[in-house]
Amino acid sequence: MSQTVFPGVPFIESPLFEIDLPNSSLNATEREIAVQLNRNGFAVFDFPDPLLDERIERIRSRLAAHFGLAQDGSGDLAGLAGNRVQDDWRNDDDVRAIASNPGVLDLLTKLYGRRAFPFQTLNFPVGTQQALHTDSVHFSSLPERFMCGVWLAMEDVGPDSGALTYVPGSHRWPIMSNAIVGRRGWQSGLHSAQDPYADAWSAMLKTTGAHQETFYARKGQGLIWCANLLHGGSARLNDQLTRWSQVTHYYFDDCIYYTPAFSDESLGRLALRDITDASTGRQVPNRYLDEAIELVPPPSASSRPLGPRWWRRMRKAWRNILPSGKAT
Repeated sequence: MSQTVFPGVPFIESPLFEIDLPNSSLNATEREIAVQLNRNGFAVFDFPDPLLDERIERIRSRLAAHFGLAQDGSGDLAGLAGNRVQDDWRNDDDVRAIASNPGVLDLLTKLYGRRAFPFQTLNFPVGTQQALHTDSVHFSSLPERFMCGVWLAMEDVGPDSGALTYVPGSHRWPIMSNAIVGRRGWQSGLHSAQDPYADAWSAMLKTTGAHQETFYARKGQGLIWCANLLHGGSARLNDQLTRWSQVTHYYFDDCIYYTPAFSDESLGRLALRDITDASTGRQVPNRYLDEAIELVPPPSASSRPLGPRWWRRMRKAWRNILPSGKAT
């Protein structure tokens, strides 16, 4: 029912989710993942790739040189916080294979009700220690919430290596926008796209009493998170420990893709994204209800709707023209 009544809402976030779930085509495992995403905003699963261990070893070995490490990953890791390789799917078949895993794409397509496709990969050698944030301010869509992330543990993660953290249920909070926090985003300069919203997220944490959880993953476990889930990286208590991982961000078909931090939606100013489907290498157009769209500049002053002053002047002119002396 949700796909006919609310086609612009992901299945797992639909207000009709509880009604529709029993009649869905999901198997038992997929249903459990769907329930966890609906309730908590994240779900853990075992990554479905029989060649995963081999892929991980090849990726780690190749990227070690990029980060100035030995082939076995040893070296000075203290200064690597924040280091990452973005969009290595363009260069590495294994990174692309993980991002384009058919089982994951099929699962996400079922969970969201639209075809899923990967558009960005991030590979990390160590924990990010990134502050709590949501992906919605970085990557969003119209209709909203048609975006998610999948984090893959490329080794076992312990409490000292900067594990992934998240706030269960925070995906149900209002999506932060520039209008909500009172700033202009269009063509603004930011050191970090998430900085303007930090106080708002902190206030939501305090007022809701929500708690932060940590994910001590096993190698080969994946975690799906919803676009508006508050998540980040815990502190690296031992800065000589690695925490190899890959994050893949996914969009879904028939949406407008843009960056909210640099947009003013109310004024029609959207920082549209130039999106490539990493599974096919083809560009994905921004679309709205099956119609491809292009960026339209905001209306100029000369094209704005006629205001009350213009109408008052016209009424005065009409009184001088009409025989009755009255404007009709």
